[in-house]
Amino acid sequence: MLATEKHKQILIVDRDVAAVEPLRQRLGEAGFIVRAISDGSAAASAVADRPPHLLIIEWNSPGFASLEMIQNLRKTRAAHVVRMIILSELSGEEHVVNGLNLGADDYITKPFSLREVVARVCVVLRSHNKPDGATTLSCDELVLDPSSNRVTIQGKLINLRGIEYRLLEFLMINSGRTFNRTQLLNRVWGGDSEVDERTVDVNVQRLRKILSDRGYESYIQTVRGFGYRFSAPTTV
Repeated sequence: MLATEKHKQILIVDRDVAAVEPLRQRLGEAGFIVRAISDGSAAASAVADRPPHLLIIEWNSPGFASLEMIQNLRKTRAAHVVRMIILSELSGEEHVVNGLNLGADDYITKPFSLREVVARVCVVLRSHNKPDGATTLSCDELVLDPSSNRVTIQGKLINLRGIEYRLLEFLMINSGRTFNRTQLLNRVWGGDSEVDERTVDVNVQRLRKILSDRGYESYIQTVRGFGYRFSAPTTV
């Protein structure tokens, strides 16, 4: 694990705190500062008072407060700061896609490997590890500042999830180059991630939808039969 990842704060929200105690301990051994809370409302207050770097949240049933918490969190400015991983007993592509559409950066089904979760935590937090003085990326009035992990369009902040930020950053760094889904999985999600190519399509569509509010959806282009690239649209 990179040294800059150590001491980052993680909040685990799970109805059964005892069940996630091994995970809390393993993340602590990896150098993170970890708390576990069983009540969704208390967790929401904790996030509002002092946003952690990462929220690991249980999502098993619509009745649990975590569903509302996820939706509310993604509407606030804290969404730009807090990364999110969903833990769930619900498996299958539909549930994973729904979880990602709710705003999660990753989705892990129970039971899980502690080693795998730690690896995925490091991948999700990777976008925070930016060297001071990193070069600002811009195209027209779309600006990505790696030093602060901020994206603005016409000077207005755009709230992105961690994976959406990393995807946009990678494509902007390599502006004009086309990457297939496998390449994007390896370069953006990390070689240790077990997500499939469908996840790339889902996140590209989410990123386009966010950018469409400012008229920049056409900057993420599909190259038929191959993949995706970032490029300013040509005018006729």
